Amino acid sequence: MSQQRTDTTQSTVLTAVFAALIAALGLVPAIAIGILPVPITVQTLGVMLAGALLGPLRGGLAATVVVVLSIAGMPILAGGRGGMGVLLGPTGGYLIGWIPAAIVIGLLVKYWAIRFERQAVRYLAVGASVFTGGVLVIYLFGVPWTAVVTGLPLATSAIGSLAFLPGDLVKVVVATLIAVNVHRSYRRLLGA
Repeated sequence: MSQQRTDTTQSTVLTAVFAALIAALGLVPAIAIGILPVPITVQTLGVMLAGALLGPLRGGLAATVVVVLSIAGMPILAGGRGGMGVLLGPTGGYLIGWIPAAIVIGLLVKYWAIRFERQAVRYLAVGASVFTGGVLVIYLFGVPWTAVVTGLPLATSAIGSLAFLPGDLVKVVVATLIAVNVHRSYRRLLGA
């Protein structure tokens, strides 16, 4: 088997595994917050991990697979949701935001954060990368979408989204710890 076929197979498998991880995290029940018609889920942790561990292309593809399958009607989102109604509802922007979030995280981690030699700086840089993509980018898509779909003022939608922040910060920390340790172990295995 040629190296190119092996790399393609490996990329396909990793993309599928992380798409499955994101979908599996949908089994954890969503938490309704009451302020907005958007629940708190742990699936964004899978998006963060996909970008941080797979890079921009494969991480973005993993998120895309989940988004496309959910829009096609597969009940793989938290609470067993799926279908066009999810996309057209108040959570649609957050869902669409998963794709650019994974790409941004992947770009920042791959080309910036993971290159720091000092461990403490690497943790901070990876954390900043995961926060930028996994929180700011997703909110950038989700907040205005929710405002438009629900008829809420943008400011109200933005203030309501702050209820997600504590949980998202926990997910950022978890994704950062996992990503830095996996990258360090991988470099050790390769003798780098």
